Amino acid sequence: MKKHKKVSLTTKILIALIFGAVTGTALNIFASLGAQDIIGTWLTGGIFDLVGRMFLASIKMLVVPLVLVSLICGAAGISDIRKLGRVGGKTLLFYISTTSIAITIALSLSYITNPGKGFNLGEHLSKSEISTVKTPTLVDTIANIIPSNPFTAFSDGKMLQVIFFALIFGFAMAVLGEKVATVKKLTEELNEIVMKMVMMVMEVAPYGVFALVANVFAKEGFSAFAPLLKYIFTVFLALFIHFIFTYSLSLKIFAKLSPITFIKKFYPTMLVAFSTASSNATLPITMETAEKDLGISNKIASFTLPLGATINMDGTAIMQGAAVVFISQAYGIELTLTNLAIVVLTATLASIGTAGVPGVGLITLSLVLKEAGLPIEGIALIMGIDRILDMTRTAVNISGDTVVSLIIAKSEGELDEKVFNS
Repeated sequence: MKKHKKVSLTTKILIALIFGAVTGTALNIFASLGAQDIIGTWLTGGIFDLVGRMFLASIKMLVVPLVLVSLICGAAGISDIRKLGRVGGKTLLFYISTTSIAITIALSLSYITNPGKGFNLGEHLSKSEISTVKTPTLVDTIANIIPSNPFTAFSDGKMLQVIFFALIFGFAMAVLGEKVATVKKLTEELNEIVMKMVMMVMEVAPYGVFALVANVFAKEGFSAFAPLLKYIFTVFLALFIHFIFTYSLSLKIFAKLSPITFIKKFYPTMLVAFSTASSNATLPITMETAEKDLGISNKIASFTLPLGATINMDGTAIMQGAAVVFISQAYGIELTLTNLAIVVLTATLASIGTAGVPGVGLITLSLVLKEAGLPIEGIALIMGIDRILDMTRTAVNISGDTVVSLIIAKSEGELDEKVFNS
């Protein structure tokens, strides 16, 4: 008997998005023909609203534990920086710099393409929801990064404070080393549990996506398609610009190496990353290519590439930057320069705790939206189309890891240029 091929979660979410959009558009037409009371009471204000809110609550539930535990594990795992000294410092500097540039490109490009214009979701927010969108000063934001009470930060969902505490906790674990081996093992096991919870929530994502998208299209109608296409175009263009200009120029300026040679030798690894949508799953192939085809010594590659797979998520930062502008425009909420500075800071720090597995970037996006004062309901608009973007940004993520590794290897005399140029 022939076995049926199991439908992937990605396919289910995409089907849910399409079915939700079609259903919502049909309901919008029926409402215009006089069935508005029935549709509003039982569907958009009833079943769809209930399912959508439960799904969003599940995402909110996971944000603090995911970021806290992931960041602690990531920070605790980079204790080799003490041994490598100068190499570790330069690597972190390059990773943080490229991530900041990535999100700045995304924000700038998004204000040119205006992907969220065309939605009018702000009229569906209550006055209480709108009033909660506050704009703290940049000085207050930076000063408040340090929590006076970390447990209050956890319960209130103050994510910059959670990130700060997690980093300090993780670095302290790294310094103590074997003295806290039990705590480190416990944290790693907690990370496994949280990641499993994320996967469990993602299993019901098709139902949540259907309900939320159907609700949006029932209110907005067919006009909601155009902004989504503009958002996809914006993210793809930002990824392309970052790859071609930021990485190529960095490689040329800091390592005096040919970007074309790099692309020719590295593109097969990028295809693997595209297909898996996981920096971690691609890491063994990335390291093999870096050492055998690009000439990076094992001493450098074995440190910079695993570290990059943990903390260097330029593609994810680009998605988050574009998504913030898209969602703010969709809801008609103006972002100030302070808001945007907070977005850059939060997305850069959040990328350190973004696990290199498919789909987690959407969970951490919710904390960036929270810090920017935006409704996380907007995630539903992009969730169904995020998989193809996730695949593309993963290819960009591992490219950034390898470019930085080449620059560090060249500066340390650990690059075999004959191998690179062969």
